[in-house]
Amino acid sequence: MSRIGKLPIPLPAKVKADVKAGTVHVEGPKGKLQFDLPKSIQARLEDGRILVTREADTAEVKALHGLARAIVNNMVHGVGEGYVKRLEIHGVGFKAAVQGQEVTMNLGYSHQINYLVPAGVSVKVEENTKLVVEGPDKQAVGQVAAELRSYYPPEPYKGKGVRYSDERVVRKEGKKVQ
Repeated sequence: MSRIGKLPIPLPAKVKADVKAGTVHVEGPKGKLQFDLPKSIQARLEDGRILVTREADTAEVKALHGLARAIVNNMVHGVGEGYVKRLEIHGVGFKAAVQGQEVTMNLGYSHQINYLVPAGVSVKVEENTKLVVEGPDKQAVGQVAAELRSYYPPEPYKGKGVRYSDERVVRKEGKKVQ
């Protein structure tokens, strides 16, 4: 049996879950999420926890079992507490601003970069150079943070660019003059 898949998912008091026709619906203070289970995977509610089971023991179904359980667990955590990714902008004159659902970044290019934030994810800017990406969906939060970082990844010579707050950039030494 899958080591991850067999673990029950406890439901916190503030999170409500429902399983209907192969779809798991989860609702909490941070939002609502749903996930369609693969056809060979089932889920059920028992004693305030979600149990994920599988029909067969093939390698593919075993992998889907652990995957489905991990996704449902991430949904329960996300609607209860949410996910946060923090980004930092390093560089002279580099800054960001948020207007509604659009992030505008000045990253040393001849033009501004405008990024439309998808629904369900929020972006806040602190001190013009620190971005906070929040939301209940782990995948969506990570994707938005990765796309914002991709506009100017940190470069190794001067360290300029957009990086995660806990990311360590290994600096390189420039060419030496003889």
